[in-house]
Amino acid sequence: MDKEELKQKIVEVLKQIYDPEIPVNVYDLGFIYGIDISDDGRVHILMTLTVPGCPIYHIITQEITDKVRQIEGVSSVEVELTFEPRWSVDKITEEGKKRLRELGYNI
Repeated sequence: MDKEELKQKIVEVLKQIYDPEIPVNVYDLGFIYGIDISDDGRVHILMTLTVPGCPIYHIITQEITDKVRQIEGVSSVEVELTFEPRWSVDKITEEGKKRLRELGYNI
């Protein structure tokens, strides 16, 4: 499997992981800033959360690590948390915005 196929599989997994406080997955919320894959299958995910000091960050990052590590071709996973640039609703994908509107959010 090439890197692009592996990246697509990682995105599929990320779309199954939800912020416990917002009923949209971490990918469509715009939390994922980057996915880098080395030639030997090491995966580095750069992500953010809605606010610094989010009390559930370790739950989300651990779930990402555990689930991405299970993908064939992944040898290790590092999740790096950043708040630069800060998250905003502008980062939510169209699919995420659609889901939030279905749930009654004005976005």
